[in-house]
Amino acid sequence: MSTTERPRILVVGGGYVGLYAARRILKKMRYGEATVTVVDPRSYMTYQPFLPEAAAGSISPRHVVVPLRRVLPKAEVLTGRVTTIDQDRKVATVAPLVGEAYELPFDYLIVTLGAVSRTFPIPGLAENGIGMKGVEEAIGLRNHVLEQLDKADSTTDEEIRRKALTFVFIGGGFAGAETIGEVEDMARDAAKYYPNVKREDMRFVLVDAADKILPEVGPKLGAYGKAHLESRGIEIHLSTSMDSCIDGHVVLKNGLEVDSNTIVWTAGVKPNPALARFGLPLGPRGHVDTLPTLQVNGTDYIWAAGDNAQVPDLVGRAAGNENAWCPPNAQHALRQAKVLGDNVISAMRGFGAAQTEYKHANKGAVAGLGLHKGVAMIVMGKMKIKLKGRLAWYMHRGYHGLAMPTWNRKIRVFADWTLGMFLKREVVSLRAMENPREEFYEAAKPAPRPQADSVPSEKAKAS
Repeated sequence: MSTTERPRILVVGGGYVGLYAARRILKKMRYGEATVTVVDPRSYMTYQPFLPEAAAGSISPRHVVVPLRRVLPKAEVLTGRVTTIDQDRKVATVAPLVGEAYELPFDYLIVTLGAVSRTFPIPGLAENGIGMKGVEEAIGLRNHVLEQLDKADSTTDEEIRRKALTFVFIGGGFAGAETIGEVEDMARDAAKYYPNVKREDMRFVLVDAADKILPEVGPKLGAYGKAHLESRGIEIHLSTSMDSCIDGHVVLKNGLEVDSNTIVWTAGVKPNPALARFGLPLGPRGHVDTLPTLQVNGTDYIWAAGDNAQVPDLVGRAAGNENAWCPPNAQHALRQAKVLGDNVISAMRGFGAAQTEYKHANKGAVAGLGLHKGVAMIVMGKMKIKLKGRLAWYMHRGYHGLAMPTWNRKIRVFADWTLGMFLKREVVSLRAMENPREEFYEAAKPAPRPQADSVPSEKAKAS
């Protein structure tokens, strides 16, 4: 970490908004005008809309992450966590990955911590659940599912086999529906290489507390998505939730009970709990309370945006909905980051009153449900265009492919898709990646000492 007399702009969180806000500021900033410091526990940004495809092997996991130091060469990138913020002294406490925590002074603060999985105190969930918020979880899910096929193909125990081939997904929003669609596709392809496993042997279960799935694309496309998934043999249980999953025994409120080794939790997100330690005004659900200018309510040097902020939706409010807030998606995050970056530059140059309000009309939503399958709702003025099937899938890939940060990653993602048109999907499980030292440890650990009773004593030898 460098020390400088220049004003410091501290960006807490290197996710989508943090990355793009820092890039915007660095682009518009004069040479030596300020120091931009980005703090995040990971050294990369994850493009979360591509996690289902990474879990299914359609995209290399490394291609859905963007290294912060490479994209922000003119910024300080610190790998650690901001644990507390002293607003009176304008000092943040940073806990690095190793070593003692230290204080970092700042002049302007940007809070973009994002969100974490929204969970509930369900017995067995912490021990058995698999999330889908990070690329590590996507890789883990892919390896785990393929390992279950390995188990099922190799065992003669019907109970073990049935449990291995049962896959339960909790949550029917974008993350849940896209992930189960992609994983079912992958498992269907992989089954061709297992003599003792057929798609008919597998059981996929999708559970949601709401009465519909994919609410983001509207009721008609949501109903189509439900019918499409069911046509592929996926069971969908709506208006219910999971009571427990101890030792993989899943119990739903509607009375269904299944045994499964795979329980994927995609039941929504909540703001990062670390926000509670920053002393910022929070909304009823834990989001940072911001003005339309993305300034934190009551401050003139702190901004927030993205999943951890409740940003007023001016378009929705102009239409009469006084409680309209911007939804947490990439469409808003990208545009909020640009407005936020411009507003920080204006404040730094003494034009605090010239803050621009964030206003964006929803352009629609797209979702992929596996290879060549998807739904899309495109908003053009007052007209809504609804697409489904292969065309919607092209819209999904085209939109997110272009939204992927940096040309380096765009090209790599499109190259993965192009190769996938000609080459078969990889179906190898690399489960050992999660414990790469285990085999070496077994080989290198000291041999056990012989037991005392197996070694003849001197007295026994003499006799």
